[in-house]
Amino acid sequence: MKKAGNIQPTKVVIYARVSSEEQEKEGFSIPAQFKLLNSYAAEQGFQGVKELVDVETAKKTGRPGFNFMVDFFKKEIKSKLPKEPCQILLVEKTDRLYRNLKDWVTIDDLDLDIHFVKENVVLSRDSRSSEKFMHGIKVLMAKNYIDNLSEETKKGMLEKAEQGIFRSFAFLGYINVEWGGKRIIQPDPDLGPLVRQLFEWYATGNHSLLEVKEKVQSEGFAYRKNGRKIPKSVIHKILTNPIYYGDFRWDGKHYRGTHEPIVTKELFDRVHEVLVEKGRRRTRQQKHQWAFQGLVSCGHCGCALTGEIKKGRYIYYHCTGHKGKCPEKYVREEELADQFGEALRAIKLDSEVLSWIVTALKGSHKDEKRYHDEMIANLQKQYGRLQDRLDAMYIDKLDGADRPGIF
Repeated sequence: MKKAGNIQPTKVVIYARVSSEEQEKEGFSIPAQFKLLNSYAAEQGFQGVKELVDVETAKKTGRPGFNFMVDFFKKEIKSKLPKEPCQILLVEKTDRLYRNLKDWVTIDDLDLDIHFVKENVVLSRDSRSSEKFMHGIKVLMAKNYIDNLSEETKKGMLEKAEQGIFRSFAFLGYINVEWGGKRIIQPDPDLGPLVRQLFEWYATGNHSLLEVKEKVQSEGFAYRKNGRKIPKSVIHKILTNPIYYGDFRWDGKHYRGTHEPIVTKELFDRVHEVLVEKGRRRTRQQKHQWAFQGLVSCGHCGCALTGEIKKGRYIYYHCTGHKGKCPEKYVREEELADQFGEALRAIKLDSEVLSWIVTALKGSHKDEKRYHDEMIANLQKQYGRLQDRLDAMYIDKLDGADRPGIF
């Protein structure tokens, strides 16, 4: 499609993709793809209106470029402007465009003219069936390559795991390093000691998760990238992750690692015992129905009050401390009952308001009963109709039992 006279050049979209750093090293780099595609566009008299790219690595997944491209073509097709919609796509070759069969279906629905430049193929609605058939085979071959690559990657990861090498992004307290041509983990010189301190504090049994979180945060325990504080949920995950005493989990199995542990197995087990004991304590407490649970809150910080039994018979309430450690002391349930009683005695209803409340409650009860009765009546009607149909079908079946060809 060459330019002729004052004819405007045909608009096209150029798309490039690499799926790993290895592919980029092997000559599939984005600049190389763009050089090829732009050169082809110039030869054909095309004008590139969009240059979209996706680089997929272990650190960065997803294809924003592909998704943007699909949305762009959909808008072009639906556009009511007096212009020729852009419906041509330039791509290096088949496996640069598709990762799976879903991608193939998505692109096929757009009804585009697709130029696979390196393969010297142009695919469109008017393409011969043999061309479409060959293209389908290439898509399946690309998918098979990806599936095989995934299997080989998993196989390699399993082999590394059996060797005791943790091949993934380092957890908090560790960093990824290259050693002997292998990517391994080793203790973070800054955060590693804080992780060990975290285990030691909690192992004493004298601190809650919230308290050890605050203590370790005050020592500078935060995410490396953004400096954000570590939440309590992550603290719990750290205390239950075997990576810190030298083991690790991968693909549902437990492996003995070769990396340097941050804590001993004994310290990890002690922390586990404390977690289990505190969990049992909370379970026992939750079985008790506290009289004022959910009715009162802390006057100092506004958090809810929760109950606790002391010496097996005395009930005390204290602040949950969800907003931080609260200085308010425990309060006996009897004292709360007296204060609650005073508050209730202060509530007075005159006879007119009381009469209105009673009437409203009775009316509400009647409405609910009426609705209940109506629902039962409707269900009974439906049941009756269905039963009549079943009876009729049974009779028809009996009547037709002797007719030839019925059964």
